[in-house]
Amino acid sequence: MFLEVITPDEKVFEGEVESATFPGSDGSFQVLNNHAPLISTLGKGDLKYRVKKKDKVKETILLVDGGVVEILNNRVVVLAEAVLPE
Repeated sequence: MFLEVITPDEKVFEGEVESATFPGSDGSFQVLNNHAPLISTLGKGDLKYRVKKKDKVKETILLVDGGVVEILNNRVVVLAEAVLPE
């Protein structure tokens, strides 16, 4: 699935991922390929995504300060208030 993480200042990430975990306002949730359509608000917390390249999996963690996520047709768009330094 394709993930985009965008803040008002910059595009933080764009690319294919295996999975993504979000800090939802009511608790964290994970998204995998072929997930049902969804729009959710995000709280402050860790956004984790996993990228697989040449049989190696790399997990990246971003600390987001709220926002919105939209999932539709294997495309995930995150509009984050900010991505904070960890």
